[in-house]
Amino acid sequence: MPTMQATLAGHSIIAGREVPGNGGTVNGFNPATNAVLEPAYTLIDREQLAAATTAAEEAFESFSSLDPETHAAFLEKIAENIEAVGADLVARAMIETGLPEARLNGERARTTGQLRLFAAVVRQGDHRGVRIDPALPDRQPMPRPDIRQRKVPLGPVAVFGASNFPLAFSTAGGDTASALAAGCPVVFKAHNAHPGTSEIVGRAIADAVRDLGLHPGVFSLIYGPGSSIGQALVTDPLIKAVGFTGSRSGGTALVAAAAARPEPIPVYAEMSSINPVFFFEGALAGDVDVLAQAYVGSVTGSSGQLCTSPGLVFVPAGEAGDAFAAAVNRALAPAAGQTMLTKGIAEAWSAGVAELGAQDGVEVVARGEQGPTENAPAPAVFGTDVPTFLENGVLHQEIFGAASLMVRYTSATDLVDAARRLEGQLTATLHLTEADHATVAPLLPVLERKAGRILANGWPTGVEVGHAMVHGGPFPATSDTRTTSVGTLAIERFLRPVAYQNIPDGLLPVPLREANPWHLNRRIDGTIILAGE
Repeated sequence: MPTMQATLAGHSIIAGREVPGNGGTVNGFNPATNAVLEPAYTLIDREQLAAATTAAEEAFESFSSLDPETHAAFLEKIAENIEAVGADLVARAMIETGLPEARLNGERARTTGQLRLFAAVVRQGDHRGVRIDPALPDRQPMPRPDIRQRKVPLGPVAVFGASNFPLAFSTAGGDTASALAAGCPVVFKAHNAHPGTSEIVGRAIADAVRDLGLHPGVFSLIYGPGSSIGQALVTDPLIKAVGFTGSRSGGTALVAAAAARPEPIPVYAEMSSINPVFFFEGALAGDVDVLAQAYVGSVTGSSGQLCTSPGLVFVPAGEAGDAFAAAVNRALAPAAGQTMLTKGIAEAWSAGVAELGAQDGVEVVARGEQGPTENAPAPAVFGTDVPTFLENGVLHQEIFGAASLMVRYTSATDLVDAARRLEGQLTATLHLTEADHATVAPLLPVLERKAGRILANGWPTGVEVGHAMVHGGPFPATSDTRTTSVGTLAIERFLRPVAYQNIPDGLLPVPLREANPWHLNRRIDGTIILAGE
């Protein structure tokens, strides 16, 4: 397996140039062996960071006004470049993260797929939000002026790489893709757990910028300590929005820093979720072993290091619930732990599991086996009842990794009470049959206020990238419940509306001109008029 050591430079890429950092170095680690990986990555200082944000600001005017075809071709070129380095990219990601090849191949395909999806959005153009209220000079008692509205990009965007998705939520991942699609230059801060993977993808983006003849400040990749450079990036006056996927503490720190600026800016942070799953009697009347295997697979997949991993499952008390718990034990007992992303993440998981298991009224339902490496702890499922769950806040905390809590309930009222006490979630899942509809109905309005995605007879792990997907939710799932970080609606985070009143046609932005040269769908006097009409 190649390590890419000979071709990785170990430096930030600022406006197309490799820039050795002045702030020390950091290395990646192989989590399977804890071995240090080369090269060491130099960390930038604040002066070098300012060069990246200044270049992004200088690129904004030309990039934000690109014609749809050039803009879409740029996103497609990034996807092509990522595919061209596919084998080397996956190889490096494997040794930096411990994730298996099949998972990373799928994540690479998701990354390139969402770039192409946003290219289609850019060509189609509805995100520009064109609205026209034509002038009514004869209206009484007062004439109406000509008013035209469109959405414009916010400005340079800071994006932070996620630890658990080195491709799909990283350098060219969803936040970067949607910001670039909106017309916002991106300054991307690499996650220090997979620096080589970030560099390979960063080069693919920088090469696409060059090949399309765009301003080099459209994209920069920087390495630096989050405690200083991350805060400095968010508080830089040239940055106008932030995309973040990571811990609750990290996300809330960035939100606080952005809010304290002289000019506050939005932070779209995806942070913490335990993704409750609700089992109803009808669902458990079937093959409980099949259900238990699917549950265990969802809990343990990617060592549980998924933001949609089901950390909480509600199961009825009584024989049906007992049978399911026994099936979970059978499914989990032979399961070996998988290598986690970093030693620190594995240690945090172990501490969280120890704290959960030490709570009064909590017992072990099932436990797997230690995996083949030091950072591959045995997965675990614990059990309790609704009264204990309601009284103990520790049982509501996310444990990032392969662990879950099974809560036994005795009535539909139990479920509604428990759901009302939940914090905001990315997902809520219902396993039911038609016979359960009357029991489920009172729960749905509660879950609508708690989660961004509600699904039936499936599992929350695995997020489809499309037009209707919502990957967001009330705090602490995200910092802004009105948005999504997955799917085409994500582009809306980096746009704002501007109205133009009585502006001469020759001075209007191209999307608003009367001739409609970009062939956009428009809302005219409240009615949607398709481009061809």
